[in-house]
Amino acid sequence: MNAQSSLSAAGLANLELRLAEDLSLLELPPKEWVPVSEHDGQRVYDTVVIGAGMCGLVAAASLKMLGIRNIVCLDRAAQGLEGPWITYARMETLRSPKQLTGPALGLPSLTFRAWYVAQFGTQAWEALGKIPKGQWMDYLVWYRKALDLPVRNRIAVTDIESVGDDLIAVTADNLERGSTERLYARHVVLATGRDGLGGGYVPPFVEKLDRRFWAHSADDIDFASLSGKRVAVIGAGASAMDNAATALEAGAGVDMIIRRKDLPRINKFTGISSQGVVHGFAGLSDDWKWKFLQHTLGAQTPPPRDSTLRVSRHPNGRFFLGTGVTGVREEGDKIVLETTRGDMDYDFVVFATGFNVDLAERPELKNFAPLIRFWSDVFTPEQGMENGELATSPYLGPDFEFTEKVPGSSPALRLLHCFNYPASLSHGKLSGDIPAVSDGGRRLARGIARSLFVADRQTHFDNLVAYETPELLGDEWTDASAAIPTVMKGAAE
Repeated sequence: MNAQSSLSAAGLANLELRLAEDLSLLELPPKEWVPVSEHDGQRVYDTVVIGAGMCGLVAAASLKMLGIRNIVCLDRAAQGLEGPWITYARMETLRSPKQLTGPALGLPSLTFRAWYVAQFGTQAWEALGKIPKGQWMDYLVWYRKALDLPVRNRIAVTDIESVGDDLIAVTADNLERGSTERLYARHVVLATGRDGLGGGYVPPFVEKLDRRFWAHSADDIDFASLSGKRVAVIGAGASAMDNAATALEAGAGVDMIIRRKDLPRINKFTGISSQGVVHGFAGLSDDWKWKFLQHTLGAQTPPPRDSTLRVSRHPNGRFFLGTGVTGVREEGDKIVLETTRGDMDYDFVVFATGFNVDLAERPELKNFAPLIRFWSDVFTPEQGMENGELATSPYLGPDFEFTEKVPGSSPALRLLHCFNYPASLSHGKLSGDIPAVSDGGRRLARGIARSLFVADRQTHFDNLVAYETPELLGDEWTDASAAIPTVMKGAAE
């Protein structure tokens, strides 16, 4: 270990002591209070969190800070590879400003800034522009360790089903052992990321193509194999820019095929960010929620300036604006894009065309899929305000819980919480982006805590009745009236 590494390790150790002291001063985490329950000879988890990326960790930490400790996070990825940060997120730095507190849950010593300064010093922090994505992943790994969060890696959830009205069974494969297990939980949180209720979207005409010709931007792409080839990237968002830049840096020639005649310039929702938006959005009526997000999606979010410059600085990176793709076909060892500009042939195409909600792509949700209420089931927008992405958003309750398409059809659905990106229309951006993820985690955890207490109300009442530990022992005072003679009492009366 070199001198810098030694200093960094010592700085982190000191920070962890500071964090422990902060938690102690706040009496966090509090004592465990949820009654133990069993099913089929197994202890039932109070909550199973599916996903151990940023949102999963925040959900688990928020529950722990409310004294709900009988929890577990399950993630199919190996430790240190959870979430998108060093897999399909191909940007160089985060898009969020470095000073945002993100998942820190209001604890200064848990912020990225504290973690960074502890290792590299204040001057390095002042010189830092945006956070390198690898360092953000390192921070999340430390966050998990510092809070001692219960995460099990290489566990893939394959099925979720109700066991009566008050219990959920989770079936999962252990990818290392090759075994299957069944867990029981009183609540289940889907912290499953951007594609948590579906998958990557591509136009229907793409699916007929041989997969050797194309990939979605969230796929595992062998960019080294694209060196010297002609590549098209469809889209103009952040992901499109990052994938195009990665291909260019691998030695490919890249054309960006962009339907719009100009790139969006203004990040609407970020521009009005405030604690009012964070806490007030969920209180809006349905038509106002739709109005806010439909306007945001209609304007589109611009790609970051740095990501765009990362593409344009390559002479073999080209932007084709005002170019819509109408079809595709294979011709020998080429793929031909049929566009409004005419036919354009390539060796490979990356579709950075976003994600969609499609429960058919989530086999673990097959038992609940027909029962879940979506916005299209309850809300009809004004003419001209239609939006397919919003229409397929789940219509969630106040604690991120799914609601029933038909009331009474599945009472256990209330135990399943959607803490991922598709929750945005119901709750605002509290479960997918860095800025307000702590607020989202605390809203989720408080709802689960309330639900658990109400469900166990008889047990808690019985404990109240049975509690007989005295605070007074009876020797703290003297009854003066007992010392007055009976005659004197009578005279006084």
